[in-house]
Amino acid sequence: MTTLVTGATGFIGSAVARALLARNEPVRVFARPGSDRTNIKGLDVELAEGDLRDAASLRAALVGVGALYHVAADYRLWSRRPADIYESNVEGTRSLFRAALEAGVKRIVYTSSVATLSLNADGRPSCEESVATLDEMTGHYKRSKFMAEAEVDRLVREEGAPIVIVNPSTPIGPRDIKPTPTGRMVLEAANGKMPAYVDTGLNLVHVDDVARGHLLAFDHGVVGERYILGGDDRSLRDILVHIAGLVQRAPPRVRLPHNLILPLAYGAEAVARITGREPFVTVDGIKLAKKRMYFSSAKATRLLGYEARPWDEALNDAVAWYRQNGFLVA
Repeated sequence: MTTLVTGATGFIGSAVARALLARNEPVRVFARPGSDRTNIKGLDVELAEGDLRDAASLRAALVGVGALYHVAADYRLWSRRPADIYESNVEGTRSLFRAALEAGVKRIVYTSSVATLSLNADGRPSCEESVATLDEMTGHYKRSKFMAEAEVDRLVREEGAPIVIVNPSTPIGPRDIKPTPTGRMVLEAANGKMPAYVDTGLNLVHVDDVARGHLLAFDHGVVGERYILGGDDRSLRDILVHIAGLVQRAPPRVRLPHNLILPLAYGAEAVARITGREPFVTVDGIKLAKKRMYFSSAKATRLLGYEARPWDEALNDAVAWYRQNGFLVA
């Protein structure tokens, strides 16, 4: 049985592909023409080129496939053309799963996000039952993932799609070549470009643990159910202090109020719309930081056997990979 992995040239997807290869599964990866193939270099995988917005390429990639891991997503907190995010994350997901049903794929794992869940104002960890509404979604990325997960729910209920949903929290670790918004934060902190911080918190998890969680969801998850794949809840200050220690820099000591940074974010996005370059700080990112983004993986631990290593080990691996691959300044 061939297993198709979308997004395998990316951060989480490449980790999922490697986990599948480690248990000797034949893997086919779906990648955009011209995409960076660094993360799959040297891997014994079959390549299928295409785009989530190209239905013909989806059908071709699914020929002979029995299992599907849909990891690909447009993960940006800012885009010059927001429609791109919806076309890939919502319409592309719908097209892929309909093509998978037509191709007779037996089981699917869909990589959603904790971004679809409601956050608790008091900082208590959210769980799979923390039901949110579309109005609660801040920014196009969160809205697109919420809408995509709603479409998955509909496909399961109305069309019998054999989909299990996983919701990774904030993955970090090796091979974040883009990097993702979280990886960019780690990298900028390691390079001494974050002299101050806001009062927020994240749930950090090693990307390889998230990948193993995908396989556990495939093996043991219930169709239509969702499972948070997270790690440890830590304040942003704790995270930045640990990174500073790894690179022997002084940690940031100035805590800035959110409302002070928000005008800066609006200005950065205005410049980005002119230059086309991603802003160093985004309005959506600052709005998200007003709450502590803490999550519980108790359900996945109890029902799937999921485990995650400590948060500091994940950060250690992330910074070590950036150092080994020339991302850190001298």
